[in-house]
Amino acid sequence: MQSDSVDLVVRASRAVIGGREVSASVSVVDGRIVAIDPPDAAVRAETEIVLGADEVLLPGLVDTHVHVNEPGRTEWEGFASATRAAAAGGITTIVDMPLNSIPPTVDVAALDVKRRVAADQSVVNIGFWGGAVPGNVDQLRPLHDAGVFGFKCFLLASGVDEFPPLTVPELEKALVEIASFDGLMIVHAENAELIAEAPSAEGREYAGFLESRPRAAENKAIEQVIALSRQTGCRVHILHLSSADALPMIAAAKRDGVRVTVETCPHYLCFDAEAVPAGATQFKCCPPIREAGNREALWQGLLDGTIDTIVTDHSPCTPDLKRFDTGDFGEAWGGIASLQVSLAAVWTEARARGCALADIVRWMATNTADQVGMAERGRIEVGCAADLVVFAPDEQFTVDVAQLYHRNPVTAYDRLGLSGVVRRSWIAGSESSTGRLLTRD
Repeated sequence: MQSDSVDLVVRASRAVIGGREVSASVSVVDGRIVAIDPPDAAVRAETEIVLGADEVLLPGLVDTHVHVNEPGRTEWEGFASATRAAAAGGITTIVDMPLNSIPPTVDVAALDVKRRVAADQSVVNIGFWGGAVPGNVDQLRPLHDAGVFGFKCFLLASGVDEFPPLTVPELEKALVEIASFDGLMIVHAENAELIAEAPSAEGREYAGFLESRPRAAENKAIEQVIALSRQTGCRVHILHLSSADALPMIAAAKRDGVRVTVETCPHYLCFDAEAVPAGATQFKCCPPIREAGNREALWQGLLDGTIDTIVTDHSPCTPDLKRFDTGDFGEAWGGIASLQVSLAAVWTEARARGCALADIVRWMATNTADQVGMAERGRIEVGCAADLVVFAPDEQFTVDVAQLYHRNPVTAYDRLGLSGVVRRSWIAGSESSTGRLLTRD
């Protein structure tokens, strides 16, 4: 109970706090949570918000896998449009990927460019990943010291020439360096040799594209990353897991004490390969959406804790790059835009499998924040940043891509019926403030 007036108090009959739903009033001063009391506590506040019976107070989500693309490819996506979409979807913090922007974030000078561009445009909090590419090992520690949250690498062509992949020996060298300052390497894990041996991706049929990115390539690369993490002691994170076949080796590595975490994405949890229409290149992403049985195994991996987090891998482009004129999966850019709908999409599928909102918060807020060391985000606790979201879990809507805020009107979720609407959000206790540029603590 507060004796002095606070800036904001939010009273909720339902709030996800401490891993469960409770009734509470949450008090905020200077952008931080200062008290969590019973919902009817006598709190004097400059602003008082009482949530409706159909609303739940959540911590703002933390999405650690977002491609903003600015500068250089701002026509694909920019900080203003991406962060507006994030806020509308209940995401109050994003961590921006180092590639697709020009210059890529592979040295401190490029990081400085990113920060200058993002500073006055962003309505949510933003952190940045650094990049690990051939020849920049000497830039990894300076980037770490400058506050990036870790380093991304590819083990096969990234799709953009200015961000080339690492060979396995180059990956080992980078991991040794990153381990020396206890940093984090996040890996796009698909094996280049097995991809090269697979059938080429061409034509309108999704089955052909799926054959071009076989599970074996993902599994082999993950095996290599785990082995190198075991050898070097470096923390590693597997990006956008789509192959459920890899779950047993990941679980075994965790049991052995290997410092490995893993994420998956809403599109792998919501869609299945059998249902992707011919020519529907809005569903193309790498690694690909796989079969319905694989999707259910990914859900089981979340439930048993093998998979740690769910992130969007929001990777939009201009409509022409999706090649809707031909519907050719081999020619189309791979990436799915989902910042604004990810919470609703995951919640719709999760509740159908008996999951609770506390599970969503764990996968999409607390665990993502913990992965990058943001101890004051992704949870409603005294002392934490007052990044809060009001969510109506039972309200239904149909996605209309024309009403989404990301830059280009393309998404695999268009016309999909979902449950769960974000009604309002606060960044540091304010509904109108700009986001902060974050650095690793």
